[in-house]
Amino acid sequence: MSEFIEKIKSAGIVGAGGAGFPTHVKLDAQAEYVLVNGAECEPLLRVDQILMAKETDKILKALDRCVEEVGAKEGVIALKEKYTEAIEEIKKRLPVYPKLRIHLLKNVYPAGDEQYIVEDVTKRIVPEGGIPLMVGCIVINVETLLNISHALEDKPLTEKYLTITGHVRKPTTLKVPLGISVREAIELAGGTDLEEFKVIDGGPMMGKILYSIDIPIKKTSKGYIVLPKDHGLITSKEKTIATQLKEAKTSCCHCDLCTDVCPRYLLGHNLHPSKIMRIASYGNMGDSHSRVDEVFLCCECGLCEQACIMNLQPWKVNIFLKAQLTQQGIKNTNHRAELETHPFKEYREFPAKKLVYRLDLQDYDRDTEWVEKKDGFSQVIIGNKQHIGVPSNPVVEDGDHVQKGDLLFEAQDKMAVNMHASIEGRVKIHQNKVIITRQGEED
Repeated sequence: MSEFIEKIKSAGIVGAGGAGFPTHVKLDAQAEYVLVNGAECEPLLRVDQILMAKETDKILKALDRCVEEVGAKEGVIALKEKYTEAIEEIKKRLPVYPKLRIHLLKNVYPAGDEQYIVEDVTKRIVPEGGIPLMVGCIVINVETLLNISHALEDKPLTEKYLTITGHVRKPTTLKVPLGISVREAIELAGGTDLEEFKVIDGGPMMGKILYSIDIPIKKTSKGYIVLPKDHGLITSKEKTIATQLKEAKTSCCHCDLCTDVCPRYLLGHNLHPSKIMRIASYGNMGDSHSRVDEVFLCCECGLCEQACIMNLQPWKVNIFLKAQLTQQGIKNTNHRAELETHPFKEYREFPAKKLVYRLDLQDYDRDTEWVEKKDGFSQVIIGNKQHIGVPSNPVVEDGDHVQKGDLLFEAQDKMAVNMHASIEGRVKIHQNKVIITRQGEED
């Protein structure tokens, strides 16, 4: 393992959004391209576009090192053409990085999907059920690059950037210690004047409704959206699969609109949400050449629901069927690599602005204030697993006093990551978590 990879592993870096794949594993490879996902796929979130404008030097230096490490011929920053401030700052600095360039994306959903970015930048299509590395690409997040920059200075990952928006008094993009509560983050955005509300963890499309706002912020947290509890988006997310299957059986008109906009279908993948919906009505897909295991190709972006004139949720049916097949030991058999994009892909891409209106979020689509809040927190909770992978092992004991940056959990597996203290204080171990309380504020 190179010194560069070792520093990333030591710092405990994972992908800053999504599943949180361990970065030391992702970059321990050879690739032709390192692609930066700067598209901020989900509406309302603002983290990456702000970081690209504010931390440009650190991000570009880290990208250049990544390109060198994996032997790539170039690094490409893929961001939406509407991010004018970030574009301006990046272009100022690109001349000193001959292997780096910028690539502008349209403001469509899901432009931040890594397979969309790979195709748009390189014209290569990731095989069905595959990953970008199969076509010579590594895709990395903006915030992850910033964390790599810190790791090169021997600074572990102890802070998180996230957007707090929706029905809050002061929409804010924050820099805060890992492990503070979601409630505290919402208060930093002025709180809400709603008596009853719910919070979405992540973007409006793929984010999940939180069961509590007193849970800690993790390495993969990207943003929180506060909405009235009866908002249409909340109602949609809370709809059970039983209800959805019943509605699919009685309401689906089998029009194919969900398939027409499906991002994977448009990339040539063998995924047809409209055919899968026939299972609820007829018990089969109505096509002898189709197999139900194509549900494994669904990226769960939710765009099919927005195209449906009956407000059905094919993506939720796909998730249900994935689970059913997995329980039966059935795996994905779709692995075609020779793919072609749909000839109408360009014309079927879904404008993000239109999506915002379809979701009834136009009143919340606002710029956010930038706030750094490093101090003033009395307690944080750090879990031993905050990513796709395996847990790490504790190296502290009850009563230990730790400083910010001290190691709490040590990775003893390739797919585990180190976890560090984000504030100074005294340790209490509870199950698979470390609770750090500032001295003088313990119970």
